[in-house]
Amino acid sequence: MASVFSMIIEGDLPAHFVYRDDVCVAFLSIEPLREGHVLVVPIVEVDHWLDLDKDTIDHLMAVAHRIAGALQHAYPSEKVGLMIAGLEVPHVHIHLVPIDAATDLDFSNATPASPEDLATAAERITAALNR
Repeated sequence: MASVFSMIIEGDLPAHFVYRDDVCVAFLSIEPLREGHVLVVPIVEVDHWLDLDKDTIDHLMAVAHRIAGALQHAYPSEKVGLMIAGLEVPHVHIHLVPIDAATDLDFSNATPASPEDLATAAERITAALNR
């Protein structure tokens, strides 16, 4: 059975995308830890990041780096945190979160976001990516 991320990538479930290429996509988390929380997800459905080939890992990190720069611009913060946890969905995904403290990466901080808030965040991040 396809993961929820595969269904999003295929367009079977809605998402607010900020990036897409032949290897990966990036979209807003529907339960962000902080405003601007983005997930970078390979199109290939692999459960554990250790099972990805080196080229895919390198590409994901390059895309994450670019999006993190846009996040830093769109949501000024102390840092942009990067985390690969992989426990929530069995499909590799990189969390990018504007943070001011390590506690900002605590999943107990996750709260559902409205479609309007996600659309606004996607616009801000996309504008920062295109500047």
